[in-house]
Amino acid sequence: MENQNNIDLMEKAKRIRGDILRMLYTSQSGHPGGSLSCVEILLSLYYRVANVDPKNPKMENRDRIVLSKGHACPALYAVLADKGFFPREDLWTLRQINSHLQGHPDSKKTPGVDVNTGSLGQGMSIAMGIAVAAKCLKADYRIYVIIGDGECQEGLVWEAAMAASHYKLDNFCVLLDHNRLQIDGPNREVMDIGDIIKKFEAFGFDCQKADGHDVEAITAALQKQVRGKPRFICCETFKGKGVSFMEDRFGWHGKAPSEIEYLDAMKELGVNTHD
Repeated sequence: MENQNNIDLMEKAKRIRGDILRMLYTSQSGHPGGSLSCVEILLSLYYRVANVDPKNPKMENRDRIVLSKGHACPALYAVLADKGFFPREDLWTLRQINSHLQGHPDSKKTPGVDVNTGSLGQGMSIAMGIAVAAKCLKADYRIYVIIGDGECQEGLVWEAAMAASHYKLDNFCVLLDHNRLQIDGPNREVMDIGDIIKKFEAFGFDCQKADGHDVEAITAALQKQVRGKPRFICCETFKGKGVSFMEDRFGWHGKAPSEIEYLDAMKELGVNTHD
């Protein structure tokens, strides 16, 4: 892991968002809203907390990071490239035939991806299973899973939560990208998930809330030591974070920007389109 200061990571977040937008504009396909909202969550994990090694992606004692909301993989890909798991130039092949960067993560093709995800809820269940395996092996690596709030409407999430509590998986941490929107609109209108912290508390988790766009706040929450319980961190975020005309608008869940929109977004971020 690295321990870059907060100013460095704020600047890195802008560049990562620029890479996400360039990927989506180039491919004219993908999901900007939920990719932009989870950038600081990923930066906190990969640059502050998790034990991973780009030179040895399958290192046995590495921490496992699972992006259960797999459609947000452009953010994951951009961070993995920045860490050096593969060349940054690969990003511009997103969703193209024969590219190792497909529309959802593929652990067999992409260095640094631990679990194939796409069908919502499954990544949470798989991550919980990995945490059980780590306990059985008496291994000391940790498992982090990023879920979406629309994803919390899936039964698999709650089956995994129940099992995580039952097995006292204190090596298991769930981070919710709580941007309050999904493909069809606000969560409260599509399928209200209610007080999500109270729900995870009822399932036996140690729960915290953090500003999902503040690396320091997320890092502090991740570093809390808890024994005998799985952990849940509700990261309060905004869909489309960083681009004013995308921010907090569910219409940008799965729509690639036009040329004008792309140029305007990159200008707003202060990122060179040819960098």
